[in-house]
Amino acid sequence: MSQHELNREISRATGESINTIAGMGFVELRPIPFEREPLTMDWDEHDLDHNVAVIPQRRRKKAA
Repeated sequence: MSQHELNREISRATGESINTIAGMGFVELRPIPFEREPLTMDWDEHDLDHNVAVIPQRRRKKAA
């Protein structure tokens, strides 16, 4: 069943317009749900690539 056919059938059953039903995001149920991995970002790793000193730091000599 295509998305348009699903929207049309729900529209007929509820009396709502097809545009209203399409905006609600109905989807066909599947026997096994498809779950995506969450999109995450390791900002510490990202910052390592872009970490540039504005003012260069001097290295201190170790005292004997």
